[in-house]
Amino acid sequence: MHLRKMWPRYLLWFAQEHVDFRHAEMQSLLSMFNIPIRYVEKPCEVKPYWVVEVPSEECVRKLASRSVLLKNCIELWSRAKTEAQLHQNLKRAMQNSTHQWITSEGSENGVCDQDICPSGLIDACRPVDKSFKVEVETFCKHFSMKEKVEKIEKFDYLSLDGPVKLKNPATVLSYIEFYGLDPNNVPEQPEDLFFGRWVADGQRDLIQQHSLKKRTFIGNTSMDPALALLAANQAQVRDGDIVLDPFVGSGSLLVAAAHFGAYVYGTDIDYLMLHARTRPTRVGQKVRKKEESIRANMQQYGVGARFLDVLVSDSSRPLWRPGWHVDAVITDPPYGIREPTERVGIEKEDYTLLAEHLARHVPAKVEYALPQLYRDLLGAAARRLPPGRRLVAWYPLLRAEYNPDRLPSHPCLELVANSEQVLSRLTARRLLTYEKIREPDGDVAADGGVHNFREKYFNSGEETRRARKERRAAELAAYLTQTHNQTADVT
Repeated sequence: MHLRKMWPRYLLWFAQEHVDFRHAEMQSLLSMFNIPIRYVEKPCEVKPYWVVEVPSEECVRKLASRSVLLKNCIELWSRAKTEAQLHQNLKRAMQNSTHQWITSEGSENGVCDQDICPSGLIDACRPVDKSFKVEVETFCKHFSMKEKVEKIEKFDYLSLDGPVKLKNPATVLSYIEFYGLDPNNVPEQPEDLFFGRWVADGQRDLIQQHSLKKRTFIGNTSMDPALALLAANQAQVRDGDIVLDPFVGSGSLLVAAAHFGAYVYGTDIDYLMLHARTRPTRVGQKVRKKEESIRANMQQYGVGARFLDVLVSDSSRPLWRPGWHVDAVITDPPYGIREPTERVGIEKEDYTLLAEHLARHVPAKVEYALPQLYRDLLGAAARRLPPGRRLVAWYPLLRAEYNPDRLPSHPCLELVANSEQVLSRLTARRLLTYEKIREPDGDVAADGGVHNFREKYFNSGEETRRARKERRAAELAAYLTQTHNQTADVT
């Protein structure tokens, strides 16, 4: 064996949802906090854990303070492929007098069944005044409480002198058994085992706290809380930032950004939505309540002081003065399916508005084609963002037509993350994260992409719930009419 100088080693354990967003979120947070990282082994896209080395415990606490996909972080004491080997590693670690990990030579990816942690990690948890408990977690297999207790008792050789305390102990030790990813073919023995000291939990609780079921004001397309928080992390929202959503809707993305300390505001062309006067979307609700509003949502979550305002505005006709900047743009533009894609305009040629009609004139609207919408969005972000800051936007497409080279682009913006959320068998949307790399030079044009989602959606056989309901009602009416006519003919 040889000694290898290492940073502290940690197990990052993730929730097994939105898997395609995991790497993008972690890279955004690592970049935002300027945390270097070493991967003990290359992260597997589908397995729920990473084994990493970072300079200090403070680093993993920072990651946990923001990540919504991270369940918890564990200071790794032992990892093995069998239970017997895991216990053998821990017993040898108690005798390891060095302050470094000991790793067998020739081990693949720098990790094997005989990685031995420094004894100081274990000794730090032994004082008689330090209470502790041991938790057992399994992935893809269930154990009874009796079986878990039997597993815990096998760690009695650690000789921890403090009292056992099940609620709020000073030290939590975690034992994890991983049984693969196929619940229909669970092996008899675990594929991987881990043991160590719990360090921090991720921000999974925020998903329930921000649940749309409890939110004061929601709309037809209100963003799922987990995805809204992910977008805020992708945008690297910091305390004191100013964040804009140019297609604000019911303000779900503003809620997430404000939670992380941003001052937020938004614009939208839909006057009724901004004033909470659209048709209610909750089952059984007939009319909007008087207190429903984006401001009420912000106050509900204790971030009312972070809410600047929302304005009725056409995104294709920017209202901001030159030289005005924001720290991040986070948005979910309408796709033309459940919400229309509209801009101010008129299809008549040589139309002139008389002066006497101007005071009461309500501008007409025309279709806002998605390629043009994204050209305007990227162009505005290139002008409004400082270098190094980010635009995060959702982009819809048909899954079969996805081509990364045909996504919206701008010479001043670099696409740094691209994650997919599958919506159906045919459709998906991708969370695109752009970072500004330079200031616009002259009349620089954006490319809005070539995926004409709305037209192709309706031609693809994909059917909305309302359209399906209307079709079935029409079929039933036709059937009843036909039956009535047949009965009348017989009579």
